[in-house]
Amino acid sequence: GGSLYASVVGVKKETKQPDGKILLEVLRDHQPSILPQTGDIVTARVLKVNARFAKVEILFSGERMLRDSFPGTVRPRDVRAFEVDSVQIYSSFRPGDIIRAEVISLGDSKSYYLSTAKNDLGVVIARSASGHNMVPISWDFMQCPVTRTKEPRKVAKPPQASSGSAKK
Repeated sequence: GGSLYASVVGVKKETKQPDGKILLEVLRDHQPSILPQTGDIVTARVLKVNARFAKVEILFSGERMLRDSFPGTVRPRDVRAFEVDSVQIYSSFRPGDIIRAEVISLGDSKSYYLSTAKNDLGVVIARSASGHNMVPISWDFMQCPVTRTKEPRKVAKPPQASSGSAKK
């Protein structure tokens, strides 16, 4: 009936083909949202911490910034790979910390489940109570360089820089 219906929103593009037919396409105005998937390494900001979990907002999936943030949860059993029963969330994360974590499941309808149980996962950026960026001093402590105050965190091991030379 002279109408065109598309399953996506966008702008109609007409292209004349060599055989004389007209090809109709719908071009999207923007890129589709990236959704974190199971196994992805994500970067998130800790929003709230209690005895049962840390609530986070996922900001990056891999190296790509997400257009919209997604809610995530880190449970005590997913903080580290050993002594799982003795993990205290407040000794691992604080509100405002930036963490690197792995998506372990899509969780429930409200939140992705995340894990920091690998050495390279955990807190990557933290601020001290006095407002200064903290420096990692071990896998489980960070220190304020100004006040020298030490605070417990599940610290992510920094990624190794490539040396540029191949091993023989």
